[in-house]
Amino acid sequence: MTVDPRAALDRLVAALEAHYAAVLSKQGDDDPAVDDAYDVLADAFEVYDDALGTVHGEATPFYLAEDDDEDDEDDDDDDEDDDLDEDDLDDEDGELEVDDLEDADAYPHAGA
Repeated sequence: MTVDPRAALDRLVAALEAHYAAVLSKQGDDDPAVDDAYDVLADAFEVYDDALGTVHGEATPFYLAEDDDEDDEDDDDDDEDDDLDEDDLDDEDGELEVDDLEDADAYPHAGA
């Protein structure tokens, strides 16, 4: 069943208004009303974008971010690499070797 793009746009605008109202009246940083409004807004955007593409062959210039939980885990791993200093990378002979690095691809000039 194809959704009417106009109806999807109306729903998206209403979701934007509801999200804004939730943000204005939020009760702390982890207010579930804001989270719920965020989810409704994201869903309304996807429905509108899909309807626009299906009916008119067009798309919006916006993309929803992937789930932040996975990104946070990756960011934590990256933080560990930031704590390295020269002493951590030196070999016994004082030369940097690719084998000394956990992930040589993260340091493309390490072997040069």
